[in-house]
Amino acid sequence: MKVEVDPIYFKEGSIWTSAGITAGIDMALAVVQEDLGKCPALRLARSLVTPMIRSAGQSQFSADLARPTQDAKGEFAALYDWLRENLARVTGVSDMADRCGMSGRSLSRRYTINVGLPPAKSLQRMRLDVARNLLIDSKRSMKAVALACGFRDQERMRRAFHRHLQTSPYSYQALFRES
Repeated sequence: MKVEVDPIYFKEGSIWTSAGITAGIDMALAVVQEDLGKCPALRLARSLVTPMIRSAGQSQFSADLARPTQDAKGEFAALYDWLRENLARVTGVSDMADRCGMSGRSLSRRYTINVGLPPAKSLQRMRLDVARNLLIDSKRSMKAVALACGFRDQERMRRAFHRHLQTSPYSYQALFRES
């Protein structure tokens, strides 16, 4: 028996398998896509309030959903709200520290302890999550998406996609956008 660790569901021949309820939903959407096509599967996903269909090799992860559980005390909830409202701004750790009323060094230390990654990386993941949704759900150009998410230019956004998702923004959009 071979165990696959990363896939959220697995298909071998006519046999499909997954572990857990959410992975089962993802698998069911993949079955719909295989049987009826991409557009019906995307419409079904939206009706289920499922943000998108993930490919079988893509890990289940949403930084926005994970942040509250990582920051169990809610110490940085106001910071997350401010970051979402100001995502297009050029924002550094010092700006985030000012919002939290602490020094950059203190913020970096406390944030990393509570959340498990540095604040700058968390902000980049937040930007990436918003960019992913805009690429799927809006008609904005790549440049407009990059600017709206605070990447400053398309190249920075492209590098973030490659670093975190191992794909380009164009490939991601082609895979998940409804025709």
